[in-house]
Amino acid sequence: MESQEQGDITAPGARFFALSESADFATRVCEQARLRLSPLEEQRFEGGEFKFRPLDSVRGRTAVVMQSLAGTEALPVGERLTRLLFLLLGLRDAGAERRVVLLPYLTFARQDRRTQMRDPVASRYVAEMLEAAGASQLVALDVHNPAALDNAFRIPVVHLSALPMLVDHFATRFGQEDLTVISPDIGGIKRVQMFREQLIARLGRTVGIAFVEKRRQQAILSGGTLVGDVVGRTVLIIDDLCATGETLVRAASACHEARAGAVHIAVTHTPVAAGIDALEASDSICSIVVTDSTGFGTAPPGTRTGSGKRTILPVAPLLGQAIRRILAGKSLSSLLERWPVLFEE
Repeated sequence: MESQEQGDITAPGARFFALSESADFATRVCEQARLRLSPLEEQRFEGGEFKFRPLDSVRGRTAVVMQSLAGTEALPVGERLTRLLFLLLGLRDAGAERRVVLLPYLTFARQDRRTQMRDPVASRYVAEMLEAAGASQLVALDVHNPAALDNAFRIPVVHLSALPMLVDHFATRFGQEDLTVISPDIGGIKRVQMFREQLIARLGRTVGIAFVEKRRQQAILSGGTLVGDVVGRTVLIIDDLCATGETLVRAASACHEARAGAVHIAVTHTPVAAGIDALEASDSICSIVVTDSTGFGTAPPGTRTGSGKRTILPVAPLLGQAIRRILAGKSLSSLLERWPVLFEE
């Protein structure tokens, strides 16, 4: 007879798996989800081949698979994705009835449309691979373009967002100041509008909005005109991802030159360390708020790192609550509206 997991109250018999490169992160998520991390045998062979075998039975059960797709020098994006696909296929063949894929950071999400002839649409290719490997449902955090992702996948997609966490952070610290939220480019205006609406609901008063004009052609970035009034105001620049940091540094410089009172940056995903380094080096930026969605850091809320500008917000509580609700058939709407929230048994 199989043993019952301790603390598994949301979906009796559900299994939670993570590959070794994501195990520490997944353990923190499991603690929030009140699940245990199921044991997984991993072997690596000569020539780079590998093998995964779940050590708990998954036949007829729900299997949650979490993987960090932010590449490192030791384990690039392509290998992380391939390892995820092999694990999914193995769980499918082992009889898992439902396979929920949890991706705190979804790679290739920015390549969601063609901007010139013969451009690849990599986000759709990733969707096709995950579906072919047997994914039943995708749970992702702050994807670059939710509408494009919905169109790419044919399985249910759950879009989580760190915006309520960021609203809570800024409302607590700058709630009494004159605030303007800014998109560093036109494409991010919808995201900034959502952030602004949540911030207004939290503060009970108006908040300004603006954006910075940006043009990118053949990887060359230009533009930088600020549209909106920031004179003497505390500015919050919101984005989903920081790779090189160039876009955010340009936006911060434009606000500084327009005589903003202070400039603060908030980003969900930081897959490349050089991008954060660029933000910390900018004299126009007063503080930087990021999450640990790409797998780095185990810092509690409010921890400052690097130059002292950077604050890391852990997303394990959000991901864990989301998984609990999904497995229990509960609504996710409150997680998208306000943070923190409590799970209702």
